[in-house]
Amino acid sequence: MANLEKKSFDNPDELKTPEKTNAAVVNFGTVAASRLILQPGWKWSTDIKPMVGTESCEAKHIGVIVEGAISCRHDDGTEVTYSAGSAYAIEPGHDAWVEGDSPAVAYEFHGLWGEKG
Repeated sequence: MANLEKKSFDNPDELKTPEKTNAAVVNFGTVAASRLILQPGWKWSTDIKPMVGTESCEAKHIGVIVEGAISCRHDDGTEVTYSAGSAYAIEPGHDAWVEGDSPAVAYEFHGLWGEKG
């Protein structure tokens, strides 16, 4: 088996497309990486919550925003806006939404978009 592996988000192992969402997932054994493209107006509590049935997002997310901006409000009331160039770690128990009129693009290395256990 080779020690080097290359995959493309343009040809992902899995593609998730809920409303206003494009989540391309590539798998590397026990690790998954995701490219998220979230359209203006996307909000977790509106677009994802009905599918998962929890009051808030119960996944931990670690990633980086490369385009646009996403705001996140934790259940404890803490709120942060992440914009292009921001790296983030978001603990379970939150809502999130796209800020402004441009799509937000993020890459995640931990989170439900492609979680591997």
